[in-house]
Amino acid sequence: MAKQKKAPQGNIAQNKKALHDYFVEQKFEAGMALAGWEVKSLRAGKAQLVDSYVLLKDGEAWLMGCHITPLTTASTHVIADPIRTRKLLLNKRELGKLFGAVQQKGYTCIALSLYWKKHLIKCEIALGKGKKEFDKRHTEKERDADREVQRAMRKEKA
Repeated sequence: MAKQKKAPQGNIAQNKKALHDYFVEQKFEAGMALAGWEVKSLRAGKAQLVDSYVLLKDGEAWLMGCHITPLTTASTHVIADPIRTRKLLLNKRELGKLFGAVQQKGYTCIALSLYWKKHLIKCEIALGKGKKEFDKRHTEKERDADREVQRAMRKEKA
């Protein structure tokens, strides 16, 4: 009997800058239409989501600016474009929510992470509202205060 391989687990790439620059309102899970060489590169963890965003056009969602570095061994016969636009697979209800919210003032659609779900690659996208500079400083102060509280709690237990 052939041995079955286990599907890779966990995150492939995260967009930490998006959480710093935007208030995340609502999250969605989208499938991705990928080529074979892209899947091999994602198994090797060769993806970046920095400066990537979701373009909503003609009733479809497209992932723009996601950089998937092609493996030299996997893509010898294919001309690989690392930053091509990739179609996101969402149902009509989710697309309707996204289109309605993006047309409102201040909302944008951003890619947060790429991850494995069983044997499939999923992209977590979110509706976000841009943060102002004082909002970013306030978030940083809250995070520092939480760290201090955690340190004090650990010190008391010891």
